[in-house]
Amino acid sequence: FLAISSLSTKLLRITFSLSECGLMKTACWAPKLQVHLSLQLIKFKLIKCLHSVNLIDFRMAQTMIFAIEEINTNESLLPNVSIGYRIYDTCGSRLSSMSATMALMNGQEFAAGDRLILSRTTGPFKIPVVRIKDSRSLTSDTTLIMYCLFVLCFLLQISPSATCECLSNKKDYPSFFRTIASDYHQSRALAHIVKHFGWFWVGAVNSDNDYGNNGMAIFLKTAQEEGICVEYSVKFHRTEPEKLQKVVETIKKGTAKVIVAFLSQVEMGNLFDQLSDKNITNFQMIGVEAWITSESLMIPNSFHVLGGSLGFAVRKIDIEGFADYVTKEFWHTAFPCLQREGNSSQYGLNCSRYQDLLGLKNYNDDVTEQRYSNNVYKAVYAVAYSLHSLLQCTKKGGCEKSLTILPQQVKSALKKINSTIKTGDHVWFDSSGAVVAQYEVVNWQQDLNGSIQFKPVGYYDASLPPDQRFVLNTENIIWAGGQLEVNNLVIPSLNRVSIMSGSHCVK
Repeated sequence: FLAISSLSTKLLRITFSLSECGLMKTACWAPKLQVHLSLQLIKFKLIKCLHSVNLIDFRMAQTMIFAIEEINTNESLLPNVSIGYRIYDTCGSRLSSMSATMALMNGQEFAAGDRLILSRTTGPFKIPVVRIKDSRSLTSDTTLIMYCLFVLCFLLQISPSATCECLSNKKDYPSFFRTIASDYHQSRALAHIVKHFGWFWVGAVNSDNDYGNNGMAIFLKTAQEEGICVEYSVKFHRTEPEKLQKVVETIKKGTAKVIVAFLSQVEMGNLFDQLSDKNITNFQMIGVEAWITSESLMIPNSFHVLGGSLGFAVRKIDIEGFADYVTKEFWHTAFPCLQREGNSSQYGLNCSRYQDLLGLKNYNDDVTEQRYSNNVYKAVYAVAYSLHSLLQCTKKGGCEKSLTILPQQVKSALKKINSTIKTGDHVWFDSSGAVVAQYEVVNWQQDLNGSIQFKPVGYYDASLPPDQRFVLNTENIIWAGGQLEVNNLVIPSLNRVSIMSGSHCVK
């Protein structure tokens, strides 16, 4: 720290140097109570926002708003306290994420351009919850960068999607929490699923970033412990097309027919494009939560390459009322005439031309599957439960608003949370600031119309006894190439004689 000076009982101004973050000097206005809810994406160059919408990100933002509005109308949780929010669109840029972070910490003094897309801080007593609007599949790298900014401004960070095991180190990240499990569990579970099917000769490829490198390191260590031989372990980053080509050539020349792909959604898309273009097929893909249920991969010809893929996905939990909320928001935005203001005759006049369309306004079956929405929902409620405790809230007396709440107190309160939300899910954090690992095992299948389906075929639940944690229904699995049985396309991998010799594998 270069200087720390108290300006008032409500604000601290901190001037500091951040050489590790690539910054020289900056100023930070830090309210004594702010909690950051982060969802980030990583790219190297500051880019211009395109006029397109990432539906996954949009739905996650809607989930946060839905939870906040639900809490603000709850008469027992925070009866006389309102939670506000700011949503920044970083357009998938690491630098834009940092810009949004600085805007948050400096308030109105630091402009974030057009990145602030929605803000609401109305209410008698305002607590801001912030979301950086970015894709859920590449969050760990940017989370690490942003953390060094937040921690110096005494801001807490709660992520619903950053899974890197490196973030479990409480010595380095004492103020970081997440409502998703660490990749430690997923990486080990990948080795267990490979061993379960007797695949002792496999290939491995990962994203060359914190997410992929940390996850693959744990898998390789566990694979060695379980007697699994890895023919090759290669990696690439989306900005490295030459490395991607080498990865494709390694896969093509290799003898392993089972590939463990610890890739982000973007890198998996890059790999799929190359495998599809070169007609490299009949590999049994084992995937991770970042891409295994990615709708962006559900394109023509993808089943030809990825059909039969197995992998771990974040559990799908429906949030009561959310689908109706999303549907209502759409119709009120697309057809303002539905918001009945004034007399009913005017309503009929304005909406009459949409009569055929309005017959569908209660249809919500096409609300996209949102496996991460419950993580966002839990993160917002974690903030609310901690404030309920700290502000000594009661249903009759309300919350004590004269109290000064420090970030350290909020951190302590978050550690003690043990509540159940309306989805039936538990809101609590373990010693590493994460939640218990619970995954669905999903399988890429096709329905009768040829549409790709992510079919649940098992689960992994770390909260259960060791002999009950991993369950698979093998009779329901479709294999590589859409085959109904583990046929000769996969058998070469299964029948190889692999001998562990120290740390080496011999065919």
